[in-house]
Amino acid sequence: MLSVHGLTCVRGERRLFAGLDFQVGAGEWVHVRGENGAGKTSLLRMLVGLMPVADGEIRWRGESARRLGEDFRRELLYLGHHGAVKEELTALENLQLASRLDGGELPDREALAALHRFGLKGREELPVRFLSAGQKRRVLLARLVTRKATLWVLDEPFTALDVKAVDMLSALIGEHLAGGGIAVLTSHQSMPMPGGRVVQL
Repeated sequence: MLSVHGLTCVRGERRLFAGLDFQVGAGEWVHVRGENGAGKTSLLRMLVGLMPVADGEIRWRGESARRLGEDFRRELLYLGHHGAVKEELTALENLQLASRLDGGELPDREALAALHRFGLKGREELPVRFLSAGQKRRVLLARLVTRKATLWVLDEPFTALDVKAVDMLSALIGEHLAGGGIAVLTSHQSMPMPGGRVVQL
């Protein structure tokens, strides 16, 4: 279970939100909503330890996420709004590099299956710079298939995706939840998945 207690976010001299509380357990997901500048991305970055908490605490399985450190980070996958893909590498190479950075090796067969699931068959060996914005996003999202993590933290995961890819990603998130996973995500669009809750900033 992921829980947030009295969380406060300050950027510069501006307080974006304060006293935020919520919790989410196995098979559940949270949709973070709010106007531009409300702190949605900041909240997600705080959850994964990329931004300091001004006040409050984040807990994972009842323990402080900050104290758990690497043990917590091994159980999560964070995909930011601006996807980190290397333009000079192929889609396949990007996926395998991400796996190595996570401390593992990803066989070609598994990497190709993930890319094909996201509609990139025939583009696996193309340098990413030749792909469209939506295809680059699909390369990034293929990590959801190859990286085993209980907690998914996704910042605007549907950005630049066409209708087919949105349905595909929604189904994948649904599978993750059905298997006992947890998801926290931001999105400007309504979510087709049942059983979620909304955190409004």
